[in-house]
Formats: sequence, C-alpha cells, structure tokens
Amino acid sequence: MRTSATPPSPDSFTVCVFCGSSRGDDPRFAAAARDLGQRIAQARWSLVFGGGDVGLMGETARAVSALGQPVHGVLPEFLQQQERPMSHGESLELTADLQSRKRRLLAIADAFVLLPGGFGTLDEFFEVLTEAQLGVHQKPIILVDIAGYYGPLLALLEHVVRRGFARAESLNFVSRVPDVATAIETLHASTAPACR
Repeated sequence: MRTSATPPSPDSFTVCVFCGSSRGDDPRFAAAARDLGQRIAQARWSLVFGGGDVGLMGETARAVSALGQPVHGVLPEFLQQQERPMSHGESLELTADLQSRKRRLLAIADAFVLLPGGFGTLDEFFEVLTEAQLGVHQKPIILVDIAGYYGPLLALLEHVVRRGFARAESLNFVSRVPDVATAIETLHASTAPACR
C-alpha cells in the first residue's frame, strides 16, 4: 500500500460515502451526490470514499473538494485505469485489493452514507452492516433511498429477518432516509465520532 497524502485528521468527523462508479439511469442520482458532497463540506466534515473520479463517486468528491474540505480516496491499485483517481484536491491511498480498501474505509470513517450504486456498493454496505451486527463498530449507517432505489434491498433485509436468518433488531443498524437533507440531519443528531 502506498499513499500520496495522509488520511483526514482523527480530530475531524469523517463521512464515508459508498456509491456507484457510474451515474445510473436517473439524473436525480448525480444531483443527490453533488448535494451530499456540498452538505458534507458545509458541515466542515471530511470525506473518505472509493477514490475514483467517475460516476457518483466523482460527483460527491468534487463537490466536497470545491468547498475546501478534505477528501481522501482509497483505491485498489488494479482499478486505477477503470476508476481514474481525482486529479486534484484529494489525498489518495492505494491498496493491494478490494478487501484492503474496505478495511481502510471502515477504519477511517466515523459514519457511512449510501447513495445508489452497483455490486461494489452493496458489498461495502453488507460489510459495514455485518460488522455492526457483530459489534465490531457502532458507527451510523445511513441509506439514502433516492427515487426508491433501495426499496428492493430493504425488502430483502426484511425477508432475511422474517425467515429467521437475522434478528429483527439488526435492521436498527440502518437508517433509511428519503433524501440527502435528512441524511445530514441524521448525522448531526448522531453522537460524537465513534471510537476507531
């Protein structure tokens, strides 16, 4: 692993955003990503994310960087061609693989916010949800259900509980919100940054 700069200061509240490296089929997704980035910066928080300057990831990171707040990308080395890193305003950390990236994102973040995304986003979501369920962390997990995108995922989680493969209280680890403004309100209402 090598880095071009250090991650956000431990004294700053750092939000990890999981979202697509594509823009999806609805312009509301990209608009939400830009809005989220702006609101993170306005709250004087730092951003940690998957490191790419593409899709919703790029929209979010550029919005944070444009307002002068720290942006830290964590990108597996083999993805540098597919998910090109931001060219400015970002500290970048390269990891050996996707598993190492997830470990770093979990370690750096004080909270997790999900925007629409693909299989990688879902993988990251289940990682942080499973670790919350097992007591590894107590960091907020906020799912922003833009245009009902995550309705099927939430139905699946409820199905898993209903069929006896997870406890009902496991669903309490995820806050479902309809928009970015409510996600930011939820973060403001959360306690002080969780212990790393």
